[in-house]
Amino acid sequence: MGKLAFIFPGQGAQYVGMGKDFYEEFPICRQTIEKAAEISKLDLEKICFEENEKISITEYTQIAMTAVEAAILKALEEKGFYSDMTAGLSLGEYGALLASGAMPLEDIFYTVRKRGIYMQEAVPKGGAMAAVLGMEAELIEMICEETQGIVSVANYNCPGQIVITGEEAAVAKASEKLKEAGAKRILPLQVSGPFHCEMLTGAGEKLSKVLEEIPLREIKIPYVSNVTAQMVTEKEEIKKLLVKQVSSPVRWQQCVETMIENGADTFVEIGPGRTLSGFMRKINRNVTVMNIQTVEDFWKVTEKLEERRENSVGK
Repeated sequence: MGKLAFIFPGQGAQYVGMGKDFYEEFPICRQTIEKAAEISKLDLEKICFEENEKISITEYTQIAMTAVEAAILKALEEKGFYSDMTAGLSLGEYGALLASGAMPLEDIFYTVRKRGIYMQEAVPKGGAMAAVLGMEAELIEMICEETQGIVSVANYNCPGQIVITGEEAAVAKASEKLKEAGAKRILPLQVSGPFHCEMLTGAGEKLSKVLEEIPLREIKIPYVSNVTAQMVTEKEEIKKLLVKQVSSPVRWQQCVETMIENGADTFVEIGPGRTLSGFMRKINRNVTVMNIQTVEDFWKVTEKLEERRENSVGK
């Protein structure tokens, strides 16, 4: 039997009401979200569960998303379910870091709150992001390099979907060139900043000072870094990778391929939305993908994971 991987979505998957049923159903989830609220000094019940504008503003989105992902993870762990490896897309890497055992809950929440603030502060006017559909990565990279101004790849999501980021004018110019070169579609993204490019380097530098204060534990469950798409097994690597991640491209497709190469055949997406599950179908259709964003999902998935565990013991 293959290995089990937990994967965590990033910013953009949030929605009003996320995690509310977990908050009401499981004491461990309520405690986790309340701990995030205490550390961040924010009313996360209001941000996550009630109609509001803050849920889509970076400095609030990041801690809210992480609180919900952590709550669902804690519910899984309380039932005795752990993965063999883990990864998360951008912000979701902090969910993976929690699953790895390298950083405790309180430090995860403290770091993510600071990360959200620094990224919000660093967002310059005139930044943009756009999804490029139906074009090879090499050609996109080449066109970005040839375009005047700051524009580069932000996310390698899956075959046929790559996101570019940078200065608004440069992203617009690169988008024109990409269309001319044969891209099927260019979709401008409604985001609050040009994430994962050199314009966010300052946010990473501020984050490094926060991380200096955080003591790390030994990694119990290997996780895959967005920056390198390689398995991280030594805690000494973690901080520099988290700093780089703010302004480096997210190599999500390569992260998933690394996990599959290391034996993962079952993936559970933990958190709001089904974005990663959609990417998985384009990356490799031969693996099993499940998603937990509601309590109903939780019971369905844990039933399947229990069957999987029993089959594994029986062999």
